[in-house]
Amino acid sequence: MSRIAAVAAFTFMAALASSVSSSNNDSYPFIEVGRASRITFEHQNSPTSQKYMMEILAPGVALLDFDSDGWLDIFFINGARLDDPMRRGQLPDKSEPRFWNRLYRNLHNGTFEDVTEKAGVRGAGYGMGAAVGDYDNDGDPDLYVTNFGRNILYRNNGDSTFADVTDSSGTGDSRWSSSGAFFDYDNDGWLDLFVVNYLDYSFETNKYCGEKKPGYRSYCGPTNFAGASNRLFRNNRDGTFSDVSEQAGIANPEGKGLGIVTGDYDLDGYQDVYIANDSVMNFLYRGGPDRKFEEVALFANVGYSGQGAAQAGMGTDMGDYDEDGLPDLVVTNLSFEGTGLYHNDGKGSFSDVRLEAGLQDSLLMVGFGVRFVDFDNDGDLDLFTANGHIVDNVHLYHDVLSFHQPKQLYENLRGRFSNQGKGAGPVLNRPAVGRGAAFGDINNDGNIDIVVGNCGGPAELLLNQAGRGKNWLLVQLAGTSSNRDAVGARVQLQVGKTILHRQKSGGGSYLSAHDSRMHFGLGSAVRADRLEITWPSGKKQVLRNLTANQVVKITEP
Repeated sequence: MSRIAAVAAFTFMAALASSVSSSNNDSYPFIEVGRASRITFEHQNSPTSQKYMMEILAPGVALLDFDSDGWLDIFFINGARLDDPMRRGQLPDKSEPRFWNRLYRNLHNGTFEDVTEKAGVRGAGYGMGAAVGDYDNDGDPDLYVTNFGRNILYRNNGDSTFADVTDSSGTGDSRWSSSGAFFDYDNDGWLDLFVVNYLDYSFETNKYCGEKKPGYRSYCGPTNFAGASNRLFRNNRDGTFSDVSEQAGIANPEGKGLGIVTGDYDLDGYQDVYIANDSVMNFLYRGGPDRKFEEVALFANVGYSGQGAAQAGMGTDMGDYDEDGLPDLVVTNLSFEGTGLYHNDGKGSFSDVRLEAGLQDSLLMVGFGVRFVDFDNDGDLDLFTANGHIVDNVHLYHDVLSFHQPKQLYENLRGRFSNQGKGAGPVLNRPAVGRGAAFGDINNDGNIDIVVGNCGGPAELLLNQAGRGKNWLLVQLAGTSSNRDAVGARVQLQVGKTILHRQKSGGGSYLSAHDSRMHFGLGSAVRADRLEITWPSGKKQVLRNLTANQVVKITEP
């Protein structure tokens, strides 16, 4: 990290110190600094007596450096007015400012500025999530917003504003979309777009669920509705996309998708896609050289739980938690199901190891946002989940369940996870209705922070204290033959005798997008001995003797 960046990071922390409440103890892994940072966003889910399903499933969050100043900004997705839309015959109304999506610019001093109107991203419709990627390879991150209704593609103009290019790009989708991911499925050097759709659902088809007595009506589950096909948009390299869902083999109407992550699980050089489906089998699409996907979840043992049951998949991520060189999968589920952890055994097969790995504490949670991240900068990937039930009156049905739930932070102890529980402090243990979670280094101090979107409540900015005093590297890749974001790159970092394996994935977590820089905790090591990059183009590049505590910017040869 340069001296200027180091001073700026120190200033960021100092500016917060005087305004953070006394309940945020520095001895805990995270402190909550949202309000102190001038982030006032509160999600408006617009709950109604009709219990429309979209009221309970959002929002997502996106981290992106939209103005290319080297500091992460934050984009929040918001709901819309749902007042008796059947009677009014209208779509969800987003005209009031309290329903706008919000973009906060990082001011480098511990605070943020709301630049929504100036940037032109207030949105339309009932918002769900967001995906970020430089689809036009011009060096600026672009933004795709998923909705209940028409989705929106914003092209970054390079002057801190965005242009709505949905119609001209051909990326609109009027179905109920949940997550999205930019990735290069055909290895042509341009990012394509995968859009996950949830249910064939409308206001008119909404049903009464729960016991028929006062106060007992509940939100319906996905088993009451048919699924909706996902969509794959191929980048035509001219600002437009083509819908290739049928040709690519991903237009499966049986899916009820909520989460997505892309990566190369079998290390064959082609991007694969994992979809967390709600109440039906999850999908694992194996990519190949013919621009087609083969659905192999059943063969790979990641479609169902280890007991052969379809579960309520919400969020998902891919990462090599045991550092054996093979990326593993995690997926969050409904209460009494537990967070699923699928260990990559090689040869295209996985094993469900959630209990052996120590995730039994998730059984009473309803998990959404999830990520493999090295929070304590010790070199291995820890695990975080944002939780909250989907039935607001669940206490009437189960005396051991609650609507508002704590977050969970699991420390990786040589391949087994330990729930930090009360040791995680009051911030993580404070119950909320957690949904999307985005991960990145907000203040450029080398520690991965978290932004959580809470359904019907204020957003949370969780500043990382766990990694302080340990060394790190942030690796920022720029493709040339490969896509500019280098999504799909594989990186090996050698520190002494230890080799860390990372992939730059698309999507991940739930409805959210993350810091595009790749993070490595180095522990007490003052340098990394060797960094090897396998670019999506197939090129290999090696750097040696990298000094710790800096952002390393690497351009593909």
